[in-house]
Amino acid sequence: MSDKAPRGVRLTIAITGRRNAGKSSLINALAGQDIAIVSDTPGTTTDPVPKHYELLPLGPVTFYDTAGLDDSGELGNLRVKSARKILLRSDIALLVVGEKGLGEYEKQLAREIEHLGIPFITVFNKTDLRPVSPEDREFCSASGMTSVEASSTEGTGIDTLKQALITIAPPEMREEPVLAGDLIDEGDWVLCVVPIDLAAPKGRLILPQVQVLRDILDRDALAITVKEKEIEEALGNLRRKPALVITDSQAILSVAGDVPDDIPLTTFSTLFARYKGDLEVLAQGSEKLDRLEDGDRILVCEACSHRCVADDIGRVKIPRWISSYSGKDLQFDTYSGHDFPELLEDYTLAVHCGGCMLGRTEMLRRIRECVRRNVPVTNYGIAISKTQGVLDRVLTPFGI
Repeated sequence: MSDKAPRGVRLTIAITGRRNAGKSSLINALAGQDIAIVSDTPGTTTDPVPKHYELLPLGPVTFYDTAGLDDSGELGNLRVKSARKILLRSDIALLVVGEKGLGEYEKQLAREIEHLGIPFITVFNKTDLRPVSPEDREFCSASGMTSVEASSTEGTGIDTLKQALITIAPPEMREEPVLAGDLIDEGDWVLCVVPIDLAAPKGRLILPQVQVLRDILDRDALAITVKEKEIEEALGNLRRKPALVITDSQAILSVAGDVPDDIPLTTFSTLFARYKGDLEVLAQGSEKLDRLEDGDRILVCEACSHRCVADDIGRVKIPRWISSYSGKDLQFDTYSGHDFPELLEDYTLAVHCGGCMLGRTEMLRRIRECVRRNVPVTNYGIAISKTQGVLDRVLTPFGI
C-alpha cells in the first residue's frame, strides 16, 4: 500500500523558465537528491518530471521540472504546451533565471504568471557563474516580485528559497480546510452510507469516503459504515441518534427517505464542495438548473480519467437527471483529467466533480474562472441533490 499523500492534497510547484537555466539542477537541490537529468545541452527535459517532497510546515508538495518555455520546432512546441499545462494547474511557480539574467523573455513570462494569479518566486540561479546585476535587483523590487539568489551547484540560497516558498504559499494551503470535523464532536456517532455498485472501485473505497472516515476518527468520533439497504437496521440498533449521516450522492433520495428529518444529513460530495472549493458559490450555481432552455450546453468536468461503466456518473447519470429535472433538450460535453475548456462562455452551466484528485487551489481557480466569465458552476453532489429535491436538507448542516 502506498504511503504517499493523495495528489489532491499536495501543493503543486512548477519550475519554469528558459532552457538550460538550471531548472533540473534546482529541483535536485530542493529535493536533496538527483531525480532530474542535468545536462549542459539545452532541452534535456522533455515531459514534466514530478518529485514528491515534504516541505514542512506546508506538508506534502510536488515539484514539477518542466521543459524550457523557449523551446522551438514541432517537438519543442509540444513540450512547451505540456509545460504550460503544468503551469496552469500549479499552486506556485518558480521562474528560474540563468547566468544571463533577466531578459524580455523572463519579464514577459513573469507578467503571464502574474496574470494567471499564480504566486511565484524569481530564482536567480547560477550565481556562482555571475552575480545578480543591480538592474535585475531593481526591476524585481520595483515590480514587487519576490526573488531569491541561489546556486544549485554550490547549494547556496536553497534554504532561503524553501522559506520563501512557505511564505508565498496560497492562504488556502497554509490553513487547514474543514471537511466534516466542525459538524461533529468527540464521542459522536456518524453514519456513513457507502453504496457498492458497478462504479465502486474493486476492493477499496473512493478517496472522499476514505478522507471523511479519517476525519471522523481524528475527531475521536465513531464512524459506522453501511450500505444503503442497511440504514434502518443500523439506526434501530444504535442506542442514540447519530450526530450526522453522510451518504454517497447517488443514493441521496432513498437515504433521505430512511433517515428521520431530525437527524442532520449531507453527502460526501457536498463536504468536498466546501473542502476543495466554495460551497456557497457551488450551491448558488445549482439554481441555474431551474432556468435551463432548449439547446443549452452543459459542461461536465471530471478531475480524473477512468474507464466508463454502463451507468457512468458523469456521462450518463448526471445528464439524465438534469435533462429529466429541466425537461429541456440539452447538450452535454465532458472534460476529463486536467483539461479545462478555453471557451467557457460557450456553456450555460458547469457541473464539476468533487475534485478529490485536484489541489484546492486548482479547484478554486476553476470555480473563480467560471465566475469571472459569468458561467454558473456547481458540483456533482449538489446538482444531484437539487434534481432529487433534497438540496435544502443536504445544505442545512452548513447553515446555508
